[in-house]
Amino acid sequence: PEAELDAALLAVAAGPVGSDESGRMWGLYRKHCASCHGISGDGAGPSAAALSPYPRDFRWGLFKYTSTAGGAKPAADDLERTLQHGIAGTAMPSFAKLPAEHRAALAEYVRYLSIRGETERELISLVVDQDELMIRPEDLAADTVEPLAGQWRDAAHRVVAAPEFFSPADARWSEAARRGQPLYASSAAQCAKCHGPHGRGDGEQAADLYDDWNKSKKGITPEQTRQLASRFRLPLQAIRPRDLTREPLHGGAAPIDLYWRVAVGIKGTPMPAALGADGKSGALRPDEIRDLVCYIQSLSPHARRAADNMGGRAGESGSGRSEAADRARTTPAPLSVSRSLAKLPDAAPSPGRTTP
Repeated sequence: PEAELDAALLAVAAGPVGSDESGRMWGLYRKHCASCHGISGDGAGPSAAALSPYPRDFRWGLFKYTSTAGGAKPAADDLERTLQHGIAGTAMPSFAKLPAEHRAALAEYVRYLSIRGETERELISLVVDQDELMIRPEDLAADTVEPLAGQWRDAAHRVVAAPEFFSPADARWSEAARRGQPLYASSAAQCAKCHGPHGRGDGEQAADLYDDWNKSKKGITPEQTRQLASRFRLPLQAIRPRDLTREPLHGGAAPIDLYWRVAVGIKGTPMPAALGADGKSGALRPDEIRDLVCYIQSLSPHARRAADNMGGRAGESGSGRSEAADRARTTPAPLSVSRSLAKLPDAAPSPGRTTP
């Protein structure tokens, strides 16, 4: 079946900021997101250069904090969760006070920008790398756009299930934390290499780490790095492992958040996934990941507080589309992805050298 985007939700997010006499708003992406993420979603908005880490470049189709197995797009709940809770310790705020339908519109627009961005990157590759000068729109839609949209549609089926979690008041928690300590230091988990032997972010590999959005700017020599970085709008920026004993945890402090960070990794970064692309087999078993989570909770005051307050987010499965998004889709108005890529007001790429 042809992939679809929700036209009604996109209309609320796209275009200049405005409203009608009844108070119905549009242009929500420009109002809430573009100053950091840029009009085209390139992560290079007017405020971006002053931020660490940089805002996400949606055009790569790659998102750090997801509940889905390796290689999968984020589930709808992943985008909703980020919008609702923000990203602790960064400039990404919580939009919990926005109406649910507004958050759903922003999430849908991010999905649109991602599909559009990956399509543009593929088109550039076809023209520049493969010298394909005669590209029929229908071929691009069938070969690139629809498969990308299908990956987003299938993401709900790639959510990694988690085992039961223990409260620190439960004796099983202490036992799990004791089992998790040697796992933390093991070659299978590889935690200590970056986060350090005591979780302070001072591991032997902590000093020279870059995410996928910055690796293209890094050369072998300083001169190569200078030349490569000059092709981008934002300077080269290293990333730093969290000090688990002190700092807020970017991907969330709830038990399920910690489980997903270990199980599926942090996509686009050196943080590996303990489970394989099937969400099952991998370097660690699900029960071992839970033990490791309990040990991290013993190190992190933020995670320990979340564990002490078991319930709410701690038990969410994260699968499928969020209830907020479902409520917002009261009048479905499907829009073909391939037809929608050129229809919205904010579709034009940002100026400047943003694509290597």
